[in-house]
Amino acid sequence: MNFDQAEIRAEIIKALAHPVRLIIVQKLKDGDLPFSQINGEFEYDKSTVSKHLLVLKNAGIVSSKKIGGDVVYHIEMCCVNKFIDCVDSVLKQNIEKQQSCLC
Repeated sequence: MNFDQAEIRAEIIKALAHPVRLIIVQKLKDGDLPFSQINGEFEYDKSTVSKHLLVLKNAGIVSSKKIGGDVVYHIEMCCVNKFIDCVDSVLKQNIEKQQSCLC
């Protein structure tokens, strides 16, 4: 892997590097959701949630389509859930290491 390739990969990873975006991805793992439902999960204004969805969309992680008066979001990068599971495994290992130091 060269620097340019690493930089492209880093942009995708950075798109996931925000709590709101991680929550959105987690919510979408069970299926498509309309913007109104995604927005209802947060105490932010619509424009803030829209900006987070745009970051995910620009990174190719989610896509959207207009249905009626709403926009429905879909996970395009199915492997993102494996990535999040990997992060959870690292967290679990870190906790186990810290706990072993306390004994």
